[in-house]
Amino acid sequence: MDQDILLQVEDLKVYFPIRRGVFRSVVGNVHAVDGVSFSIRRGETLGLVGESGCGKTTTGRAILKFNQPIEGKIYFGDQELLSLNETRFRQLRRRIQMIFQDPYASLNPRMTVRETVGEPLSIFRLARGADLERSIYKYLGLVGLSSEFIDRYPHEFSGGQRQRIGIARALALNPDLIVCDEPISALDVSIQAQIVNLLEDLQKELNLTYLFIAHDLSMVRHISDRVAVMYLGTIVELASSQDLYEQPLHPYTQALMSAVPIPDPKVERQRNRTILSGDVPSASNPPSGCHFRTRCPLAAEICALERPRLAEISTGHFAACHMIPKGDI
Repeated sequence: MDQDILLQVEDLKVYFPIRRGVFRSVVGNVHAVDGVSFSIRRGETLGLVGESGCGKTTTGRAILKFNQPIEGKIYFGDQELLSLNETRFRQLRRRIQMIFQDPYASLNPRMTVRETVGEPLSIFRLARGADLERSIYKYLGLVGLSSEFIDRYPHEFSGGQRQRIGIARALALNPDLIVCDEPISALDVSIQAQIVNLLEDLQKELNLTYLFIAHDLSMVRHISDRVAVMYLGTIVELASSQDLYEQPLHPYTQALMSAVPIPDPKVERQRNRTILSGDVPSASNPPSGCHFRTRCPLAAEICALERPRLAEISTGHFAACHMIPKGDI
């Protein structure tokens, strides 16, 4: 594997059983993640976007084995994570951390800032006594929080401050990769830019790698080097941020981009919107072939018979669509 690649996900599948009846028998599965593949290079940010329920968060949680995949492989450096036993995975777990979506639910209300940030250091026995205290002050300073807050509880902070505490906790183990699970979606608009700028500054200072999960396409464009677009458990397009936003290829990506407001009334009035028909199919019974075919304006017979693979259409620009020939751009 390329030494520059920190994380490689291959054909990842995460299904959740549907249980019914007195004996809770399994009658089906929710195909939350249905064959996802991507890689992240060291020091870059990969944005993962798509509408609610497409499997973005489940993908991120599967990397940390919060959700157990049923198929696929996840390589972190030269280690395949899913084949590791709990002891060996716990050793690697230090190097992969997560920033959670809800800063109100992700912090223990009974723990002070000192205990929250210091807990991972104590669990992994990285610091104790005076060293532990210095480390806590260090990470609070990195996220822009005063040391005066160290003995306060979560309810004494605003949402933005709580998310900074969550970021400090994620940094405490000096990770290589941070999975950012919609870290700004629960925050006020006025605070969102501050948190994104903080994440960018920390990335440069600490050489971090991010998987940035979000549904705010404008913010993803700002922070991401490359962007992957998910639809119903699959990745339909993957490209550099600039290429994806300037020339989206997949019909679903085109529809997403056309929904992003443009801060110019004249341009906004003149542009053509792509309006999708129908509803998103159920993840417990996805369509055959291409999952997007039931809403796609370009759908043909082959789309129902054969699932398109993510293919390189032009250099670094991948799309999963039978209707886009290679070399199209």
